[in-house]
Order: sequence, then structure tokens, then C-alpha cells
Amino acid sequence: VQLQACGGGLVQPGGSRRLSCAVSGSIDRFNVMGWYRQAPESQRELVAEMTGAGSRNYADSVKGRFTISRDDAYNTVYLQMNSLKPDDTAVYYCDLYTAYSGSSWGQGTLVTVSS
Repeated sequence: VQLQACGGGLVQPGGSRRLSCAVSGSIDRFNVMGWYRQAPESQRELVAEMTGAGSRNYADSVKGRFTISRDDAYNTVYLQMNSLKPDDTAVYYCDLYTAYSGSSWGQGTLVTVSS
């Protein structure tokens, strides 16, 4: 399984950004797709995740601002980020989790929120 994330870049505070992550390879249809982030000198943390059945889970820090979605026809997961703050600056990683294989990670895409 390979995951390719894209969409990062420089955005001003209050702005929006959409990340996407395409998954290729053999995928168990019972999976959870998600986004994590890691800021400098910080641990990787969950941002949002979504099951194939449509259940979503968000970190408290992004609730009401970020929206995760997925298109299983194209094995792609998205993260719409609105009202971005400097504290959202981090490398964002997409993740595919299955009970059989555990987590598979993409290479990360850097989001910098700064004026």
C-alpha cells in the first residue's frame, strides 16, 4: 500500500487549505483513513479520521474548522482546513489503518500558517 499526500503550502491565518491523499495498492475495505500532524519538537497527533461507514472523529483543536471526507471510488481521503491558525503549522500525514495490517503512512505534506 502506498499513500501520496499533497496540498500543503503557505497560507495566511484565517485562510483555507485542502489536503488530499491518494491510496494505491490492495486495500482492505474495512479501514479507517485519517490525517495526523507533527509540529516541530512535538509528537505526531491525530487530526481527523473517518471509517468506511462514514463515522468521523476529530481532535478538539480542529473541531468546527476542519472536515475530513473520503471518496472510496478513488481511494482518496481529503482534509478541508478552514480558519487556519499559526498553531496548525505542521507536517500533515495521511494514514490508512486496517485491523490486519495496522497503519500505513504517506510521506507528509507541510502546511505553514503565517502572515
